[in-house]
Amino acid sequence: MNKIFERDLNGEMVSPLDPGYDELINTIWDTMKIATELNDGYHTPDEVRQMLGEIIGQEVDASITLLPPFYVDYGKHIKIGKGCFIQQCCTFFGRSGITLGENVLVGPKVNIITINHDPDPENRSATYGRPVVIEDKVWIGINATILSGVHIGYGAIVGANSVVTKDVPPMTVVAGNPARIIKTLNK
Repeated sequence: MNKIFERDLNGEMVSPLDPGYDELINTIWDTMKIATELNDGYHTPDEVRQMLGEIIGQEVDASITLLPPFYVDYGKHIKIGKGCFIQQCCTFFGRSGITLGENVLVGPKVNIITINHDPDPENRSATYGRPVVIEDKVWIGINATILSGVHIGYGAIVGANSVVTKDVPPMTVVAGNPARIIKTLNK
């Protein structure tokens, strides 16, 4: 594998000027081609899982539901646990790794973003990333955005339209922009 993929996954700064960057971008285009086919017309649940499997590079368990359309840049670093339900119009920018535990509910229009740009305006086209980890039985409300490096604990709830910039403890409800704890859940 080209070293740029390893650097990207490790959170190092990756620039369009780096050797191998064209391969990274071409892989993103290949992934987007499969996603476009997924999003173009009706597919049975089994066909959707098969296409999702092509995107993430592994077999997708029959207990997983994805409702297209689904937008993704690079799927090979996305892991989806059994029983997950992903609503329509979600965007996963997964170059630095997205892990969904088991029985995670992802509402419509949720954005999970692992990549960020260099804050230096002279190098703004360069990117770096941090993985997003979402533990078992989390519920993410409609139109929420989960940003790079966030870890969401077991059983947490992310309110609709929230922007999650920091880790979320298990069994809490967070909401707002930026999201903050508004409630602790009883087990």
